Amino acid sequence: MVRTVTQEHTVRQPSLSDALIPLCALALLIAASLGLFGLDALDGPVQVALILCCAVAALIGMKNGHDWAAVQEAGQSALASITSALFILLAVGALIGTWNLSGTIPTLVYYGIQILSPGFFYVATAVICGVVALSIGSSWTTSATIGVGLVGIAGVLGVSTAITAGAVISGAYLGDKLSPLSETTILTAQMVRVDLYTHIRSQAWTSVPAFILACIVFTVLGIAGPPVHDLVSEDIELAKLSEIFWINPVNLIPLALLAFLSIRKVPASLALTAAALFAGAQATVTQRGVVTQFAREIDGSSNVVVGSIQAVWKTMANGFTMNSGIAEIDRLLSRGGMDSMLLTIWLIIGAVTFGALLEQLGLLDRVITPLIERAKSQGRLYLTVFGCGFGLNVVAGDQYIALVLPSKMFRAEFERRGLVPQNLSRLAADSATVTSPLVPWNSCGAFMGAVLGVSTLAYMPFALFNIASPALSVLYGFTGFKVVRAETVTEPEETA
Repeated sequence: MVRTVTQEHTVRQPSLSDALIPLCALALLIAASLGLFGLDALDGPVQVALILCCAVAALIGMKNGHDWAAVQEAGQSALASITSALFILLAVGALIGTWNLSGTIPTLVYYGIQILSPGFFYVATAVICGVVALSIGSSWTTSATIGVGLVGIAGVLGVSTAITAGAVISGAYLGDKLSPLSETTILTAQMVRVDLYTHIRSQAWTSVPAFILACIVFTVLGIAGPPVHDLVSEDIELAKLSEIFWINPVNLIPLALLAFLSIRKVPASLALTAAALFAGAQATVTQRGVVTQFAREIDGSSNVVVGSIQAVWKTMANGFTMNSGIAEIDRLLSRGGMDSMLLTIWLIIGAVTFGALLEQLGLLDRVITPLIERAKSQGRLYLTVFGCGFGLNVVAGDQYIALVLPSKMFRAEFERRGLVPQNLSRLAADSATVTSPLVPWNSCGAFMGAVLGVSTLAYMPFALFNIASPALSVLYGFTGFKVVRAETVTEPEETA
């Protein structure tokens, strides 16, 4: 009789050096990729760096006794957590393509050039995106629809697309933070165990002043900026748009449909896909000439019906292309397609998998716990929460990890010090949600760069709301302004 002996592995707690090695590897490889390739680093080198960092974290976990099955489980949980985000990205790619084909984005640009004054373009962009995001509760949807149109208008007007992208993101995240429809706002309130509307009112104390500051700066940048295109050039471009497309408010129906579905809380990927399909179908009726020409360029069938299906299908897969002879129009319209999002998806997969490995192998906790113990004063506690939220956006590459972990880990500490939950919920949202689009390899930063066509590093200095809001939140912690205390404190706070 043969007896099988099962060897059990003893899992050791990671040392501080174990936890720091993957973080140092991340910093070194990201810096090397940016140094060697510049802004082109996001076209593959940064993704490779993240995958190599995943390997480093996995090896350290296995050194400490974790088997390969645990590493696989962490990777699988990471992919499961971003499934909905990946489908949203693919749907956005299809939507941008069909909205160009259907004339939706060209119509937004055509009317926007006539309505928006270049001197106040940046501040108007921020306000428009803020109102839209507040209405539908989604920074991603706002940026991928209205935001794309506004960045397109900026290119035609000759104003800075980087500043415009920063204004789009500033407005989109203001609305997202203050909307009761926002999933991140709802999640933050749930994680900290505070009433949703109490959380929103608390957030307003940092969000509103930060947005006002951002609007002041955007106004100054618009008025003091360099001269824009001359009117003759704009007239030529408008005329060319109206020659290519049938410009009519009917083309905005896909936008209205998406807004309606978003307000009705239809899942984002389904709403975006429905709006993309509707726009494609509408294009075959309202933009017959554009669809026919595009079908010819892709060697479509001579049959009108089959050629139209091929044009819409190809647009959703690979995007729409235009050769009008005017560079600004061609750059604006030759975009979209699900395949345009594949680099972004690769980036998100690498970043989130790395974050999941750090979390599930105990490496993150080993770094964060000493930080909590050293945060003796209220100001230092606030600064520590911010550092953890922003740091997790950098390290884990996902706003949900950056939001959930600090909310869970600091909840008891805030209660022990007599600080009511909405203090933490406001700080967590400012530290995690708002800063996520500032990191190029974060899912939000990668998404914004991909859909707006402006690199994260280019728009980052102009995402003024996303910089000012967390700064105010930390400042409140040091000064005590709008820091609400419970009636009783379970343990006296140690001051430093």
